[in-house]
Order: sequence, then C-alpha cells, then structure tokens
Amino acid sequence: MNKTIFLTGILFGVLAIIFGAFGAHGLENKITPDAIQTFETGVKYQMYHALFLLILGSIKQLPEKNKKWIFYLVVFGILLFSFSIYFLATNVLTSFDFKTIGFVTPIGGLLLIIAWCLLGFESIKHFN
Repeated sequence: MNKTIFLTGILFGVLAIIFGAFGAHGLENKITPDAIQTFETGVKYQMYHALFLLILGSIKQLPEKNKKWIFYLVVFGILLFSFSIYFLATNVLTSFDFKTIGFVTPIGGLLLIIAWCLLGFESIKHFN
C-alpha cells in the first residue's frame, strides 16, 4: 500500500505542475484574472495533498488499514475539490454549466479535512 500511496502522490504532484503551467500560460487570455486565481487555488491544494500522500506513504508506524482510509479520503478529496475548481474556473470555455456540480467542491474539502484529522488522531494513537 505504501508504494501505491507514494506513487499516487507523485502522480498528483506532476499533474499539479502541469495544471499550474496550463493555468498560468494556457488560460491567461481565455479566462478572467479572478478565474485564474481560482484555478491556482485548485492547483495549490492539489500540490499540498500530493505532498501529504508522499509523507503518508513514508510513515511506517501507522497500520495499513488506517493508511488506506486516509489515502482514499485524500484521493477523493482532491478529485472533488481541486478538479471541480478547475472545471468551475474554466466554465466559460465550455458549453456545460459546471456551476450545477459546484456542490461537490465543499464535499471534497470536507474529505480533505477529515483525512488530516484522521492522520492526527492515528498519529496520537501510534506514535509513542
């Protein structure tokens, strides 16, 4: 499981760099500066949580079952939070109104918060 967590962290990190470059250079004349800033928020949170996964995959003291829960919370949190932000920020470029699915953004944020809290709780239990 550690290898999967670590590699997923690398994948999300690489994608964050790609999306960040795309937002800075590919979108600069296509969406508003506010929308670019919103897009960058998604990139930042994706990168923060890519690093979170790298650290989680390196921790040996936590039971695999607990790591798996944290891993899934982070992955689904990134997908719902950051990716919905990407779609919402670029909404004017598509014919689909992504505002109709905007409710998933706070759900993704909540999953990320729960992942951090679960890591904290499990760390208190297993680090002596």
